Amino acid sequence: MRADVDPPVQYDIPTPNNPPWNGWVAIGIWVLSVVFVALVPLIFVTPYAFKQGLDFSDKAALRNFMFTDPTAVILQLAPIILAHAFTLAVAWIVVTKFNSYSFRQTLGWSMNGFKTWHAVVITIAFYAIAVALTSLFGEVENEFELLIKSSRYAVYLVAFFATFTAPLVEEVVYRGLLYSAFQRRFGIVLAVILVTLLFTIVHVPQYSLGSSPDYATVIALLLLSLILTLIRVRTDNLLPCIVLHTVFNGIQSCLLIAEPYLKSLEPVVEPTALILLK
Repeated sequence: MRADVDPPVQYDIPTPNNPPWNGWVAIGIWVLSVVFVALVPLIFVTPYAFKQGLDFSDKAALRNFMFTDPTAVILQLAPIILAHAFTLAVAWIVVTKFNSYSFRQTLGWSMNGFKTWHAVVITIAFYAIAVALTSLFGEVENEFELLIKSSRYAVYLVAFFATFTAPLVEEVVYRGLLYSAFQRRFGIVLAVILVTLLFTIVHVPQYSLGSSPDYATVIALLLLSLILTLIRVRTDNLLPCIVLHTVFNGIQSCLLIAEPYLKSLEPVVEPTALILLK
């Protein structure tokens, strides 16, 4: 007579579409990521401003100081890398539940059918649309460009975090944490809309000058977010989004670094607006 055998234990292993966090947790990490980017640079630049004897009640002087003083500009940009590290650390805790799950498996670390030629076609189409938008709406000098123009050091810093930290952190937050939780709670369509809008809205102040947004760049950001989110839907994995986002930002960073040399050519070649996160 055969003895009864207990069935094997079935573990609930999380997947990109069945994450071990809910929408409120995802929103909390998103808010925290925005706070980090806003607050961490202030922690560094404020003591320097006090040391320089800046009158904080004089808004004109404060604005001029923040955008023209080379040291102040560096102290605003360099800590963004630290802010990204803080965000990624918190996201890792949530995604892995204190190392109980695999970070890559939970978010989706496979290309899952996304090919190199897909990335090439999407990139070419995106830049064609970005150029058309710039021609239609014109170029608007925004606050981010003012920071970049202050020094070459600022350019190199922006190029570094735009290429190596921002794509990873932003994709983990938006297409990883937010989308994964939203699609389970609200369905794919509403999740795509919410993630696309949240990504764009966060960047609007960065690409504005006062109350005047750079419409070409904002629309391009909206399109970029939509493309990346749809890729997340199609592949059920985060890795293709990270790769494509890195390619987009890497190309823009190269154009940014090469801009002085491009301007020396005839006719003048102007790179399109930089598509970056924080």
